[in-house]
Amino acid sequence: MSPRRAAELYRAPFPLYTVRLHPRRPIAITAGGGGAAKTGIRNGVHFLQLEQVGGQLSASLLHSHDTETRATMTMALADDFIAAGQDADCHILRFSLQPPPGRGAAGRDASGEKGPRKRKGPSPAAQGDTQNQTSEVTVESVHSVRTDFSPDALQKAVRFNADCSLLVTGGADGFLRLWEFPSMKKTLEFKAHDGEIEDIALGPDNKVVTAGRDFQCCVWQRDQLVTGLCWNENLPGIPDKAYRYQACRFGAVEDNAGALRLYTVQVPHKRERRPPPCYLTKWDGRSFLPLLTRPCGSEVVSCLSVSDSGTFLGLGTVTGSVAIHIAFSLQRLYYVKEAHGIVVTDVAFVPESQRGRELLAGNEAALLSVAVDSRCKLHLLPGRRSLPVWLLLLLCAGLIVATILLLQLAFPDFL
Repeated sequence: MSPRRAAELYRAPFPLYTVRLHPRRPIAITAGGGGAAKTGIRNGVHFLQLEQVGGQLSASLLHSHDTETRATMTMALADDFIAAGQDADCHILRFSLQPPPGRGAAGRDASGEKGPRKRKGPSPAAQGDTQNQTSEVTVESVHSVRTDFSPDALQKAVRFNADCSLLVTGGADGFLRLWEFPSMKKTLEFKAHDGEIEDIALGPDNKVVTAGRDFQCCVWQRDQLVTGLCWNENLPGIPDKAYRYQACRFGAVEDNAGALRLYTVQVPHKRERRPPPCYLTKWDGRSFLPLLTRPCGSEVVSCLSVSDSGTFLGLGTVTGSVAIHIAFSLQRLYYVKEAHGIVVTDVAFVPESQRGRELLAGNEAALLSVAVDSRCKLHLLPGRRSLPVWLLLLLCAGLIVATILLLQLAFPDFL
């Protein structure tokens, strides 16, 4: 595996906790904050324009939406709606892109908010106010509902179902809450875990998978437990409470339309002087039986993402490293040690839609990572080189002829 390096796409004025990419538009949405009430560091949601410039993927700030004293820790995207986890609440935002109107002095719009800025390449975001030449983003707040009621309330996970008719949230109080979307009417609430819910994945038939800090990973049909996952049932040397589930995601299966796989990450429950490995597990998406488990390094994994086609898994770690694994075999294909200076908080693949493939520009995959160091970085997987079938057949034929000639020379009576 050759050495890799990550390109810095963008630098925010606050720690970044989450990133999402629009499936139909060349837009990345990053969010985070520094707790403005206590630190004075601003909180916001940033909209980034993605484009190819000189053969390289570039990001430029389109719009900065101020979230006042609320840092966005989790986020889900449904077309032009954002479900943003901010402290104990889920804020539903709607954004739209409009042609650039006439702009006043100092690059501010009629509302007084700082507007989009001119592209300045893949380096940190522009600091000056300049004339905008791209679409304008407007953001409105649609709903706000409380989604966590623990003493240190925090929404830790949020997901939309496939048709975006349902939103699921989980947080520090261990409760799973289901909401109709876009009305945000709560339809179900139940205790899913004793302790924090780390991650949520929505699968077939609206089944919900939850990973908790109580060592459990559960499959739910509404509030009924379908099954509890047991990743180490074929690994008797690993005690039950030596590892906990950190992340869970569903992914498509290549060449098998409609099929799904579930992927989970298991991390050591306790830190040790010689850290044990973390593990990736692949599960059947309907029977929830484990198909394959492999170690994925001794750096503690902090986040997980699956590419649209289900071909690749993206991992971030608490020490700032980023890796890409092949989903089929769980083998590591790409790795950058300490791509960020601190914990990687989220990773997301560039969508494999028509617009996304234009951004890939011949690369097989592109992964964005964000971290508490305020940086958004780009990780590229170049397209795998393959030989034409006719050339492979010609090489095989040549090999057969050469073998026969060698045998004939060694054994004159061979033919």
